[in-house]
Amino acid sequence: MLEFILHSVGSTVLRLLQYVGQLAFLARETAISIRVAPLRWGLLLRQLAEIGFRSQLVVVVTGAFTGAVFSAQTYFQFHRLGMDSAVGAVVAVSLFRELGPVLTALMLSGRVGASIAAEIGTMKVTEQIEALRALGVHPIDYLIVPRILALIISTPLLVAECIGLGIGAGYLVATQVLGVSKAYYLTNMLSFTTGRDIKMALIKGFAFAGLIGFIACEEGLKTSQGAAGVGRAPTQAVVIASLVILISNFFLSFLLNIFFPAGTY
Repeated sequence: MLEFILHSVGSTVLRLLQYVGQLAFLARETAISIRVAPLRWGLLLRQLAEIGFRSQLVVVVTGAFTGAVFSAQTYFQFHRLGMDSAVGAVVAVSLFRELGPVLTALMLSGRVGASIAAEIGTMKVTEQIEALRALGVHPIDYLIVPRILALIISTPLLVAECIGLGIGAGYLVATQVLGVSKAYYLTNMLSFTTGRDIKMALIKGFAFAGLIGFIACEEGLKTSQGAAGVGRAPTQAVVIASLVILISNFFLSFLLNIFFPAGTY
């Protein structure tokens, strides 16, 4: 029994290390391509429109209703303690540090990550990637670089949009529906929200963008077994990216609080 457990744990760890190595290799190849190969602006702009512009509705709805319900729940608990004016500060700081970046990344992993994995996976099983190589086109330059750059550019902006809509919706619910004083709400929110919180949100946005992009591209590139493999690739990309986002967010929160301690801007 002990031998079976050790074998299972060992094989799981080895698979995990192998997967991390594959992602690191893909990231290295992408970095080299960005530095050496000419940038394909047409493909980049197309991906910016697909990843950034067309993801706005999902991000807006997520941010607005998250801010609204979080503001209401915070008010219901704080009102019993006579701390109504603290609602704005709690909502804003929570959205900047955790809810905004994480929820935006999860929405993008579902919408964008699945799309990237399915598209690249389809090209892999239909041998279109081999055709690119035969034509002298490096698949990393043509397929990976535009998507990674588009994600890195778009995700922090979408995070900012999610946070802004969340704060606005939370303000309206607290002041217009629940009767919290507008002056106290805004004063406390501005007092406790600093540049440190904005930096944390943007750094997490950049980090999550890279994770989503490389995981989705890796799942697409290793697709096999025809249509069944194409069906599995988006699911695996979304599940793995979502889990990695949640796990990495825990460690990022600790690291960012070390690098940006309380009192810094």
